Amino acid sequence: MNPQPNRPSRRAFLKRGGVIVATFSLAGPAAVAQPRAPLPGSLNTNRGLDGWIRINANGRVTIHTGKCELGQGILTALAQIAADELDVAYARIDMVSADTARTPNEGMTAGSLSVQNSGTALRYACAEARSLLLAAAAQRLNVVAEKLSVADGAIGASPGRLTYWELAQDLNLKREATATVKPKPPARHTVIGKSIARRDLPAKVSGGAAFVQDMRLPGMVFGRVVRPPSYRATLLSVNEAAVKAMPGVVAVVHDGNFLAVAAEREEQAIKAAQALRISAKWRETPDLPPGGAGLYDHLKKMPSRDTVIKRVVPAAASGGKVLTLEAEYTRPFQSHGSIGPSCAVAQLKDGHYTVWTHSQGVFPLRTDLAKALRTAVSNITCTHVEGSGCYGHNGADDVACDAALLARAIGGRPVKLQWMRDDEFGWEPYGSAMVIKMQAQLDEAKNIVGWQHETWSHPHSTRPTSRPDGSFVLGGWHLAQPAPPSTPNNSPQPSGAADRNAVPLYDFPHQNVLLHFITDMPVRTSALRTLGAYANVFALESFMDEAALAAGVDPVEYRLRHMKNPRARAVIERAAQAAHWKAGAKGDGSRGRGFAFAQYKNLAVYCALVADVVVDRRSGAVRVTRVVAAVDAGLIINPDGVINQIEGGIIQSTSWTLKEQVNFDQQRITTRSWADYPILTFPEVPEVEVHLINHPDENPLGTGEGSQGPTVAAIANAIANATGKRPRDLPFTPEKIRALSA
Repeated sequence: MNPQPNRPSRRAFLKRGGVIVATFSLAGPAAVAQPRAPLPGSLNTNRGLDGWIRINANGRVTIHTGKCELGQGILTALAQIAADELDVAYARIDMVSADTARTPNEGMTAGSLSVQNSGTALRYACAEARSLLLAAAAQRLNVVAEKLSVADGAIGASPGRLTYWELAQDLNLKREATATVKPKPPARHTVIGKSIARRDLPAKVSGGAAFVQDMRLPGMVFGRVVRPPSYRATLLSVNEAAVKAMPGVVAVVHDGNFLAVAAEREEQAIKAAQALRISAKWRETPDLPPGGAGLYDHLKKMPSRDTVIKRVVPAAASGGKVLTLEAEYTRPFQSHGSIGPSCAVAQLKDGHYTVWTHSQGVFPLRTDLAKALRTAVSNITCTHVEGSGCYGHNGADDVACDAALLARAIGGRPVKLQWMRDDEFGWEPYGSAMVIKMQAQLDEAKNIVGWQHETWSHPHSTRPTSRPDGSFVLGGWHLAQPAPPSTPNNSPQPSGAADRNAVPLYDFPHQNVLLHFITDMPVRTSALRTLGAYANVFALESFMDEAALAAGVDPVEYRLRHMKNPRARAVIERAAQAAHWKAGAKGDGSRGRGFAFAQYKNLAVYCALVADVVVDRRSGAVRVTRVVAAVDAGLIINPDGVINQIEGGIIQSTSWTLKEQVNFDQQRITTRSWADYPILTFPEVPEVEVHLINHPDENPLGTGEGSQGPTVAAIANAIANATGKRPRDLPFTPEKIRALSA
């Protein structure tokens, strides 16, 4: 709508090329866009101080963040940052997270970016709020603000004494952040750097109401969804009447290929869903790719968007003989393996939807729900509640849509809809299968002078987005009037997605990194923790060991020979030292050691580790007995939290590496239960030792996804060291190890 003559329109802010631009539509001469200086972290797109902080008269401080707790301890770390910058006790901090009605829009909680983006924003926002509080106190006390000190919100000065809580009613935070007040130097930190107990754990370990799966609301009913038996199946008929007559059934929803049921009790909903499934008749199409080894040949033949990610050409060709090495590495489709099936609670009341969800992006989810529900975004509130186990895009967003569609049919009463295990394994987006082809040239001195890395992969992010075209919630695709998905994109470097960590951090004079991005998805894929980095680091670091072996040089020494980055060198050296690495040591046929290193995304945490394995040559079983890691995460907010993340990544990656693979036939996903998808058991968990290198004067680096890539590569290198045979095809099951040794 155009503004009326001689009347200014409402002010609008647009993001152009990474710079926030304020625009005004005025009558007369065209207004000139006024660029605004970028602000640190998530402050750049959420500039109001009052959106981050509230000082309360009751002696409490409320901190708002758009990031959510996934079990990574992020709300604890962010509370530590706020407490330190505000000079209040940690116990006074209340956290509100990821709520479209109350918090800043920080997009997804993903990519190990929460401390970097939200933490940085809070450091500057809290520092500025503290400065404003001291200025207000100085004016009231008629003293110079620089002479005031603060201890737990109490401002000490002579002749008077004030507290933040007394000043709260006069403090105006409805202003734009400037980021001109510098956060505290590390020497003044009192809370940052301490291992404070995580605030999310007590309910989880005591059996309390910790997850969305535990929610109970007054008048709540229970729902189940009935998915098609295969991806492109079409519903021909279903007996709705018989199911509606079953005990406790409140509603049956049949909209295109979407089927769902709600009942007064959960067991009634499960029985009704079973009856609905039995009565449903479907037409199916056998259009899945070949399984087993044939999958990888199929991937390489599929149409792809090919991109040169990095190309470095040497100044002059080196003379002398060149040794060329080649290898190919493969990774299957892998599931998130969430311990608790995806769940959501939804309610439609007075035309407004409220959805409680364990989505990692409540704002993008709200946008996609609006498309599926055919309503305005303003009619939906999405509030994050923790879910039982997931890093990445599992069924959390999809089940939120399922619950909302069912809530629309019920009208007024809240409905909790939880997937069954069969739904989770059969319909969640998987981590993409990948093929990585490596080639290297070694000169006469056995140094690497040429390096080629070629990756074939499906998309690694089909999450809900704020894009106007398409929707990425499953229920929307199945409706009679569908909200279909749009074509997914690959995130650009330096972060990347399918090509994440494909660019080597090592100093090679000639590099060529190529991505074959396959947008057609016969098997649904999206974000599994680390995206493509798990497979790319597996290939890169395994191939570094192969090159070191060909050169006759110890693998650690060979890495240092090609590494100039001082922080990377320090991490490599620390891991080798902590693990008592012996240069040139060989395995004994069953026991072996492997080394690997990566800087996650080449811009986050540095991690190097040593893995010890035992290989049973007769059965082919591999046991990872011990892993020693060294980590540089810059400024460490919570040491125990960093260790937790590195340990968890090592254990998760060990499970992926030794056991996990999604299977299918030409028509259906055949992995539908834990019996079909074994994961690492408690007795199989290795001993893990983590050594932290703290750099308090550096920025904090994302940690949560830093150890998975080095872990798979170190295990592969340890198996090769033990047996003399190189595993390149994940997972390293007993059958594959036996075949390798045959």
